[in-house]
Amino acid sequence: MEHRLKTLARIAACVLAAVASLQVAAANPFITVASTTSTAQSGLFKHLLPAFTKASAIDVHVVAVGTGQALDMGRRGDADVEFVHDKVAEEKFLAEGQGVRRYEVMYNDFVIVGPRGDPAHAAGKDVVAALKKIADARAPFASRGDKSGTDAAEKRYWKEAGIKPEGGWYRETGSGMGPTLNIASGMDAYALTDRGTWLSFKNRGDLAILVEGDAKLFNQYGVMLVNPAKHPHLKKEMGQKFIDWLVSPAGQQVIANYRIGGEQLFFPNYKP
Repeated sequence: MEHRLKTLARIAACVLAAVASLQVAAANPFITVASTTSTAQSGLFKHLLPAFTKASAIDVHVVAVGTGQALDMGRRGDADVEFVHDKVAEEKFLAEGQGVRRYEVMYNDFVIVGPRGDPAHAAGKDVVAALKKIADARAPFASRGDKSGTDAAEKRYWKEAGIKPEGGWYRETGSGMGPTLNIASGMDAYALTDRGTWLSFKNRGDLAILVEGDAKLFNQYGVMLVNPAKHPHLKKEMGQKFIDWLVSPAGQQVIANYRIGGEQLFFPNYKP
């Protein structure tokens, strides 16, 4: 009997704790941020958002998809804020009147990873030259193919190389950066990835960074408020508070402080 009472007491305590947690969650207003898989899969948001919520009492619900899909969410009025990394697409979004203003928040870079043995002899600093060697060797290449910022950058590099990648060696995964790296690891393929996701990626297998340091690999992130004039239901004030915090000295410092294995993943670069 005593054992049963203790069990019931433990269950009751768990229920009360769960209810209290739900009440706290319900007490905080929230915004929806459409962002990229790289910011989510790198672990940045797990580091960043608790600091913002502590400072503002506003929760942030992140929908992590490719940049193209994230911007389409804004066009439909399904997100309050865009936090993405394809400047050309972002400026088009603004020109359409879909966003209010673009703030440059932080940057990192892209790298090409591939098998340590480097069968295509692609290693070096020149991303365009590396892609030419990969295509000439018809070495397996895993591409996101999902209209993300990373996918857009990759396509620009292929175009600059004068190559239209196609055939059995070139595989479009149609998925985020993490799953694409998993596929690349499984098939010993080359892939373009942002450095942040790579640093947080655990299933590397025989993959290593082979191409880095080219100025073309610079990867800028921007943030925009979705235009409330087009979607009056959006949370304009709270969305702007999130943006203002990201570009504030406090927000920029939180971004700079995020590290994995002592290595900084993102570099704040907002300029008023």
